[in-house]
Amino acid sequence: MTAPSTFGLSSEARNLHWLLSNLVEEVPGIQSVAVVSSDGLLLLSSDSGYNEAAREARTEKRRGPRGSSADLATIVSGIGSLTLGAARLMDFGPVKHTMVAMDEGSLFVMSISDGSLLGVHGSAECDMSVVAYHMALFVGRAGHVLTPELRSELRKSLEEDPTRSGR
Repeated sequence: MTAPSTFGLSSEARNLHWLLSNLVEEVPGIQSVAVVSSDGLLLLSSDSGYNEAAREARTEKRRGPRGSSADLATIVSGIGSLTLGAARLMDFGPVKHTMVAMDEGSLFVMSISDGSLLGVHGSAECDMSVVAYHMALFVGRAGHVLTPELRSELRKSLEEDPTRSGR
């Protein structure tokens, strides 16, 4: 069954929404998730209207990033840009993933394809290896379908329906 906020989207877009929803629901400690294009635009987020029930269930224990899902997208894009620059300077090849450990949580950034990124903000209680494993599954399943056409469709759907981006 398709959630109301995915009405009118292609089957590939609905599948990505489903994969993201499963990532958030199946991995304990995930606070928020964002898929960001290579140019830093939010494409998909766990704070979307599609995932409203799960987001409301986590509101009590949720901490940061403050504001809309665009905040996480900005952070993920910035980290992706910094690590890409570092990889070029060091000449060790492309960046596969980045992890930032903080006192009360973690941020994981993983390359999807063609410069797109998956960012996950986790609580201090999350198991980093479990998060990384599920992110790799998402990337493996999403990478081949995240075509320019699908990225355009996802971006357009966020612009048309602000509830999908958490705004």
